[in-house]
Amino acid sequence: MANPYHMPVLTAETMGYLVPESGGVFVDCTVGAGGHARALMESGATRLLGFDRDPQALVHAAEALAAWRDQVQLLHADFRDLASVLDDRGVATIDGAVADLGVSSMQLDGVERGFSFRRDEPLDMRMDQSTGATAADLIRDISEQDLADLIFKYGEERHSRRIARAIVYTRRKTPVHTTGQLAAIVRRAMPKRGWQRIDPATRTFQAIRIWVNQELDGLERALEVICRRLRGGARVVIITFHSLEDRIVKHTLRALARGQEAIVRILTKHPLVADPDERDRNPRARSAKLRAAERIA
Repeated sequence: MANPYHMPVLTAETMGYLVPESGGVFVDCTVGAGGHARALMESGATRLLGFDRDPQALVHAAEALAAWRDQVQLLHADFRDLASVLDDRGVATIDGAVADLGVSSMQLDGVERGFSFRRDEPLDMRMDQSTGATAADLIRDISEQDLADLIFKYGEERHSRRIARAIVYTRRKTPVHTTGQLAAIVRRAMPKRGWQRIDPATRTFQAIRIWVNQELDGLERALEVICRRLRGGARVVIITFHSLEDRIVKHTLRALARGQEAIVRILTKHPLVADPDERDRNPRARSAKLRAAERIA
């Protein structure tokens, strides 16, 4: 059974582009709790390789995909390593790929993960809790200037300098080691306003999460590798949730579709977004954008 609180976004649109009814080998670059992967298998995919950096996600994916255990391989790996993983398994080309980027609802809702400011818990934010420094570790050591720069770059937060100054001021007196502490610092640092559509801490949390997990590092190269692994006529679908990711995906696909050296044809002139019904059912779908491309034979 699929994870009860995980609802994949734009699933019908994804299946419409990938056309798994004809069978073949598919890759889910960010398998999460297995929502898109399950839809691929239910629709007729012959074999699936599911990548994820989060070991907890793979446990849920295994449950969701139990009916196809002989056809599915779940891999604790970053899709940026796709080429070497496929080579190790003797897979030269694939018949389709999907990448649902960013943090999952399962991670946001997970206890003790530190992605959300809705609860006060340890400031972790690692997608793979088995390795690397936590958000608390990194915040403890970074300079005020570098912290302001990354909050502006990855959070597109125009008050980044005020926020960085407040975090550094606080950490001189006491360690910043919980989500509640960090959210409170950011809210106090922001100019006072009336009602706001999103919590004032949202952009800062996004920036720090991207920084901790190096989410944008190597994304352009990874997308190119995926496209080059597609057989002629096969397709890739990429779903993003904020402008930084979408910008990289848009420009990468355009570069791969340009000139005599083009290897793909872009299928989505403009990104697809969820319809009103899906946005009502699944709040995560409100910011989702889907882009698709097809390998030129």
